[in-house]
Amino acid sequence: MADRVTVIGWDGSPLTATARSALGAATLVAGAAHHLALPEVPPAAERVRLGSVALAARRIAGHRGTAVVLADGDPGFFGVVRTLRNPEFGLEVEVVPAVSPVATAFARAGMPWDDAQVVVAHRRTLRRAVNVCRAHAKVAVLTSPGAGPAELGLLLDGVHRTFVICEELGTEREQITVLTSDKAADRIWRDPNVVIVIGGPTAGGDTGWLAGRDPAAGPRGWTLPTEAYGHSSTAGGPPAPGDGETELLRAAQLARLGPRVGDLVWDIGCGSGAFATDAARGGAAVIAVDRNVEACARTDFAARRFGVQLQIVRGEAPHILENLPEPDVVRVGGGGAAVVSAVADRRPQRIVTHAATRDDAELIGRDLTEHGYRVECALLQSVELDTRAWTETERSVAFLLSGVLPDRAP
Repeated sequence: MADRVTVIGWDGSPLTATARSALGAATLVAGAAHHLALPEVPPAAERVRLGSVALAARRIAGHRGTAVVLADGDPGFFGVVRTLRNPEFGLEVEVVPAVSPVATAFARAGMPWDDAQVVVAHRRTLRRAVNVCRAHAKVAVLTSPGAGPAELGLLLDGVHRTFVICEELGTEREQITVLTSDKAADRIWRDPNVVIVIGGPTAGGDTGWLAGRDPAAGPRGWTLPTEAYGHSSTAGGPPAPGDGETELLRAAQLARLGPRVGDLVWDIGCGSGAFATDAARGGAAVIAVDRNVEACARTDFAARRFGVQLQIVRGEAPHILENLPEPDVVRVGGGGAAVVSAVADRRPQRIVTHAATRDDAELIGRDLTEHGYRVECALLQSVELDTRAWTETERSVAFLLSGVLPDRAP
């Protein structure tokens, strides 16, 4: 095992005295090509090109001497330190950090970033990174080959965002480009370190208490009463809930779907926009679909009222669904069995809907089962009472159906 392992972050600025001392004593140096070309690397040291960090860690674990690993930026921030500290390798590491590419990118843009989401985009995580960009007003994306600005722009089709693209930060070839997301696919980018994605209102004024999106922003509760969403001046009155769209039913649907950050939610038949807004308040990306222009206006108003990012698509389901990006979870608020069947063809991990009669519930349940979903159904009855006289004011009854696809990761 190596006698000592030092991980040195490099941001393009001169190395600190501590970093130079560690590097000068190294008998093995691992890093990318531009790291290994630094003049401070001892000529006699064994050099390991850092491709797979795990493979390099095994080489280091078998090395007798002093090892140094060079990495861009802060190696403890989505960097090599996590892999090197894996118990499998038995390495104890010392870290000499540098400024992270995210901090550098926001500095170049002259923007604060304590209110930004930070995501890593690889080929396997690109879709989830894009969903975060859909859902949040300020996101920093640490990119990789095949998951860069062009791919982000293509997958954000239909959603307007501004990109601040930071190429080769810390090098002589550093370049900062600002453009709209729809233009990002028109160019070839030089393996950028960070893409800052901006869209919609961002926090200003007083600073918050938590980096990223404040989960305490807005009123407390998974769901809110329909009247809490205000009214649309376009519609000329309070939002009209969809068929069976009550607060308690929405809460049950939300609990069954469990949307979270990185998910894409379809809300088909968005009605008042209450469910779509509830899901977006939890951090998920949401596409709200309705054929009715007033429903789309109400949904847009609800989203603006609570400061969440939604994509609203007007059209008739199931045909309008054909060109939408792949969902993780779907609520079918309108359209019945035909729409549920079309959604199941797209294989989301979870589907939830409701039916007014047992016959309709059985039809939907059988179709979901034939698509390979594990189906649950419950008869929900809610009764609202006037607590001044404890008399009934409103009664709602609906069959709640949910389907879970066992072969898709939750």
